[in-house]
Amino acid sequence: MNFLAHIYLSFEDDEITIGNFIADSIRGKKYKHLPERVQKGVLLHREIDTFTDAHPVPRQSSKRLHQNYSHYSRVIVDIYYDHFLAKNWERYSEIPLDSFVERFYDLLEDNVELLPDGIKRMMPYMITDNWLLNYAKMEGIARVLNGMNRRTLNRSKMNFAIFDLEEHYTSFESEFTEFFDELIIFSKQKYLSLCEN
Repeated sequence: MNFLAHIYLSFEDDEITIGNFIADSIRGKKYKHLPERVQKGVLLHREIDTFTDAHPVPRQSSKRLHQNYSHYSRVIVDIYYDHFLAKNWERYSEIPLDSFVERFYDLLEDNVELLPDGIKRMMPYMITDNWLLNYAKMEGIARVLNGMNRRTLNRSKMNFAIFDLEEHYTSFESEFTEFFDELIIFSKQKYLSLCEN
């Protein structure tokens, strides 16, 4: 899953949210210096990724893209799924998306000392361009895919994946909805078990 989903699946727990958000920037066990609940957020992120990678529905979504984007298809699906989460936000949260996102940006700014260097460099762009709120719009997703393509030095051709989203929009959205309901239940169970220990 991509940024918005990981933040949402932290269940409004600030330290878990930070860990869940920064986890992709942390290799192996290089999180042991962080506060205990932030560490648990890193572990929750990894559990979510493992569940997602093994689940047949996201695999089905990425299979539709594999011919054109090869191993990048999983990354593209993560971005698509964040779009559907943002677009259908009212189904999942009583907090308006703009308020949720604003609170998250404040949380990052209040805890900047915990963030890895890569996240610190990315953060100003994320906040200024309001990536998370703009996931709800096709233009926002197109911008993300363009940025990802630039990061791969145009090798991934991910900038063209906006057309695949448009072409198969209903299929991707129904796959997201089916999968995300299961992911919420799984993540809540993992969150509770991590926080009990």
